[in-house]
Amino acid sequence: MIGPTVSHYRIVGKLGGGGMGVVYSAKDTRLGRAVALKFLPADQFDNKTALERFQREARAASALNHPHICTVYDIDEHDGQPFISMELLEGQTLKHRIAGKPLGTAELLDLAIQIADALDAAHAKGIVHRDVKPANIFLTVRGDAKVLDFGLAKWTSREPVESMAETGTVEKHLTSPGTALGTVAYMSPEQVLGKELDARTDLFSLGVVLYELATRTLPFPGDTSGAVCDAILHKTQTAPARLNPELPGELGRVIDKCLEKDRDLRYQTAAELRADLKRLKRDASSGESVARPAPRPGRGRSRLLPGLAAGALVVAGAFGWWSWSRRSPKIPLPPLKITPFAADVRSKRWPQLSPDGEKVAYGWRGPDDENLDIYVQALGVGTKPLRLTEHPANDVGPVWSPDGRQIAFVREAEGRVQFQSASASGGAIYTVPSLGGQERRLTDISGFVWRAWALVPALSWSPDGKWLAFGEYPSEAKASRIVRVSLETREKQPLTSPPEGTQGDLFPSFSPDGTPGIRALGLGNLR
Repeated sequence: MIGPTVSHYRIVGKLGGGGMGVVYSAKDTRLGRAVALKFLPADQFDNKTALERFQREARAASALNHPHICTVYDIDEHDGQPFISMELLEGQTLKHRIAGKPLGTAELLDLAIQIADALDAAHAKGIVHRDVKPANIFLTVRGDAKVLDFGLAKWTSREPVESMAETGTVEKHLTSPGTALGTVAYMSPEQVLGKELDARTDLFSLGVVLYELATRTLPFPGDTSGAVCDAILHKTQTAPARLNPELPGELGRVIDKCLEKDRDLRYQTAAELRADLKRLKRDASSGESVARPAPRPGRGRSRLLPGLAAGALVVAGAFGWWSWSRRSPKIPLPPLKITPFAADVRSKRWPQLSPDGEKVAYGWRGPDDENLDIYVQALGVGTKPLRLTEHPANDVGPVWSPDGRQIAFVREAEGRVQFQSASASGGAIYTVPSLGGQERRLTDISGFVWRAWALVPALSWSPDGKWLAFGEYPSEAKASRIVRVSLETREKQPLTSPPEGTQGDLFPSFSPDGTPGIRALGLGNLR
């Protein structure tokens, strides 16, 4: 029974406990700081291995000074009962966080970077954690990750850290090959087989943690430990993006690389993993979203058939088709299968397939909304739309970037919600990451022309992703013209100068081969 005072610590209350320790909050009366005291359970006093692991936890953590590793202050004994004095953390473990609301991509990336950084610091000291799992990762109230519990840690460096040099800790029972240590669901294949372990086993375990955070399920589930071990050794995990359509494809590939069964194909260092995660975070924060999922084998770049732009175009197209069909041999077509995508109270406008054919972007005015916003929705039964914009003005005409990472759209001037067959109104062009994130205002438009009935969006993205073209009514002109704007510098360049007496030039389209120049549809005298 722990008394009110232990050494120079005053016990405040019990925080929790488990098989490897009981934790109390306490006050360090010498330094005046709050601490956590972890005691070895009384029933483990005679367990030599448990005692050595307890001591190992203290020595391993105390050898590491890192903002994302729980700080150990001291190891001592009270009435023959060993205890560790460590940093008192406020928050919850990732085990409890997973049971709460889903993590967004930004939060997931931040946590992953912090944990990878902590493991890199441990590995640099020759310390392999060997028990990376949600219960051993703490999330503070400020959102910082802290790696806990180095009780199963192993020293792999040829020269042990100084704090271990004089301990005489017995390695034989704690780190010898042929013994599987850790928590089964988070073990690496080499750990399951009891092989000699190195830093790469922690990266596999971290991959399991990230998979669980991203999908709310384990990559290698099973009803028994044997079934889980078999899955870890022989089965391939379901792609994370299939379980979470909102997960960026690039992040899914990073997680899959962590979960490579062959450790030579896995990330080789935590620093390498951290670099990839930081790159994804940079791209997301700069507006270059990490949203593009990996293309599925055998799938083409399907797109929606562009709608009619003018009556003359319809007539010309119909005549061309009629002429071609009379000359060409009849080719039987397979029966078409039409699958309903949405049946909402209000129609979804300007649907546009992503370059990989996996998602649809559209404008929608929800039942409780007075304006149009931009949404993205993955194809498939039961998928839910992701709202990208929320603004009092109308957001119209979404267009995917060629790499699928961004969506451009037009935000009309506020206060206009009625739609006509054709109209002109001022506004601005914005881009937004296709998985959600910070909007970027690209350029203002003095007068923007669009048609509510047209499937063809008035914006056109260049094949190299560097330019957007659109039609606008400049204040000094009497007809619409084609303009392009640079995604990098935001510089606007007029491309056409339609003569008076014409409607002007509308609906630009870049050449598909990527050569300079824009093809634009001019409506001539159709007024």
